[in-house]
Amino acid sequence: MIDPPVTLSTLPRPPRQAVRPPVRPGAVRYPVLAVVFVCSACGLVYELELVALASYLIGDSVTQASVVLSVMVFAMGIGSLLAKRLRCRAAVGFGMLEAGLALVGGGSAMALYAAFAWLGPSQYVLVAFSLAIGVLIGAEIPLLMSLIQRAETVRSRGAGAEGSLGAPLGMPGGRRGRRRRTGRGWPLTPRARARRRARPPKDPYDAAGTVADLFAADYVGALAGGLAFPFLLLPWLGQLTGALVTGAVNALAGGGLVLWLFRHDLTPRARKLLIGANVFVLALLGTATVLADPFEQAARRAVYGDRILVAVRTDFQEVVVTGRRGSPPDLFLDGRLWAAGRDEYRYHEALVHPAMNGRHARVLILGGGDGLAAREVLRYPDVRSVTVVERDPGVVRLARTDPDLAALNGRAFRDRRVTVAYEDAFRRLRAGGGGGTGAGGGGGDGARYDVVICDLPDPTTTDGTTLYSEEFYGLAAGVLADGGRLVTHAGPAVARPGTYWTVDASLRAAGFATRPYDMDTGDGTGTGTGDGRGTETGTESGNGPRTPPRTGAASGSGPAKDWGFLLAAYGGRAPGLGLAADVPRPRSLSPAGLATAASRAERTRARAPRRLPPSTLVHPRY
Repeated sequence: MIDPPVTLSTLPRPPRQAVRPPVRPGAVRYPVLAVVFVCSACGLVYELELVALASYLIGDSVTQASVVLSVMVFAMGIGSLLAKRLRCRAAVGFGMLEAGLALVGGGSAMALYAAFAWLGPSQYVLVAFSLAIGVLIGAEIPLLMSLIQRAETVRSRGAGAEGSLGAPLGMPGGRRGRRRRTGRGWPLTPRARARRRARPPKDPYDAAGTVADLFAADYVGALAGGLAFPFLLLPWLGQLTGALVTGAVNALAGGGLVLWLFRHDLTPRARKLLIGANVFVLALLGTATVLADPFEQAARRAVYGDRILVAVRTDFQEVVVTGRRGSPPDLFLDGRLWAAGRDEYRYHEALVHPAMNGRHARVLILGGGDGLAAREVLRYPDVRSVTVVERDPGVVRLARTDPDLAALNGRAFRDRRVTVAYEDAFRRLRAGGGGGTGAGGGGGDGARYDVVICDLPDPTTTDGTTLYSEEFYGLAAGVLADGGRLVTHAGPAVARPGTYWTVDASLRAAGFATRPYDMDTGDGTGTGTGDGRGTETGTESGNGPRTPPRTGAASGSGPAKDWGFLLAAYGGRAPGLGLAADVPRPRSLSPAGLATAASRAERTRARAPRRLPPSTLVHPRY
């Protein structure tokens, strides 16, 4: 019997090859890592945005940063656990996750500002957004790792099928084409083959390497986001628009990755859902970006009322002047009432005039960018020079150019005796003096001053850690002339005796002898100048809030009704508490009033803890 001829059509077909991935496997890892980089940068911007805005609006930046970061890290762990339920649908899950994160994170700044403007400061809103953003960020890495592992697994299976069964017999990839030769062309020896067989099998996907790559991209992206927030987003776009633009970038990166690289993992319904969600989020963020300026104006009116004269954002803070043209204005810094035009003189007379009892030819004002303390100093005709050390040039510029604010400070900055140094007060003293070089400021010149006036933030603020420390007062002692005096606001002695007497302890630890006095605000409502300095601030300018705003940001403990001051001299003898013989006639201050203020301060000593330690840079106690 003659066998039929053998042809290619009669040969048995090789097994079906493994399915290839929709894109080249080598092209999966790097785009995913790029998206991890972008999403990590966006996530850190969301965190910093919440911390910064909460510090400005609610105050106490240390507390706000601790709340945001701790809640967010905790929520990231919850998000990682919840992501396990989405591993079977990792592609569509990641796409929808990024759309939700873009919407929540991008709109968080606007929502928090709205809550502050219309509801008052509420940490519940801050915690809610921190929790939601943390959960969404925590689910990113597990889902991305599932996508990479799936792509690598498909690649390894496809490669294995091609190498063993995919090539015809006799071809280089087939069974008979696998003959291995050494470098000289000879087959492998039995010992070499045994060593090759003894090697551990290669992992189809390098899980450890994948985790390392993902976290490396995540950390580098966090660095980029952390640098972009203060140096690019805030100066160029501001807080609200910067957060919205960040959300749009987040949505484009996450949605683009899934719709491009993992489109074959999506069902038609999932693809339409993902496209619709991203279009909706982008449209919403775009609309909010267009309406950001009108929204901000409406929020300002809700906080400050309808009589906004000037609203500017400096490099350090938001400065708002309210009132009627031609009448004394109110000055707000970051939503906190800094000076109420109708009665700010009560505070500044109590701060300045007791310290001017003695030689006062040269005066140094630390803070005081509004010019109100300088106005009181310049009322003494024998003052030869006044140096104002203010960190924020925008406040001084406004105090010079705004007609109502300039009229309130008596156009102090036009006086030839006044020079301004634009620098942090602590850094200025550390440089060796407070001398300025005209309006532009300059290096310390080692000058000695007869009077040092500390017109600074409340001790309980973050800046107070530095500006009310033993080290700060030690530097201030170095610029005082013999017989010179230093005066500082120390918080309300009646409302917060612990804080007040801690400032006293810090001055004494630096070598000062102190004379405490506590002035009644003369304002029973607590508005205007009722808080003495407030307990909250977001400013970094060397100035801080004196009083709570009329709406929205009042302290939870209510407004205080006293101002606590400390008059000090370096050495063992405390200065006398009184008024100079040539004092210009005050509107609210008298020798009898100062005697009553000294008695009121002493009565609060018993309410403070005994033997209060001083506050230092490494151990702040406010």
